[in-house]
Amino acid sequence: MNPKPGEIYLVDFGMIGKVRPAIVMSREDPQSPRALSLCAPITTASRASLYEVPLGKLKFLERESWANAQGLTSIGHEKLVRRLGWISGDQISELKQALRYALDL
Repeated sequence: MNPKPGEIYLVDFGMIGKVRPAIVMSREDPQSPRALSLCAPITTASRASLYEVPLGKLKFLERESWANAQGLTSIGHEKLVRRLGWISGDQISELKQALRYALDL
């Protein structure tokens, strides 16, 4: 599996985190030494912060949603249940800006 930036996967976050959608943010790297991707979880509860990027109502999700840059996490590819779709180039740019803010880059 070679997830690409901006793809949205249903991710198994384990017993506590349950299965929920997340956006792959790590670079595409077919030669990666580990089968891991950095992912930003998607939430339906906005806190109106600079850590969140509005996604609107995506056709494969039931409600209006936001990407949460503050929740960035490393996910093993075996936890990527299935690909749901992707976000637009503009949304990827906004999410990268939110990640720069979250990481103080």
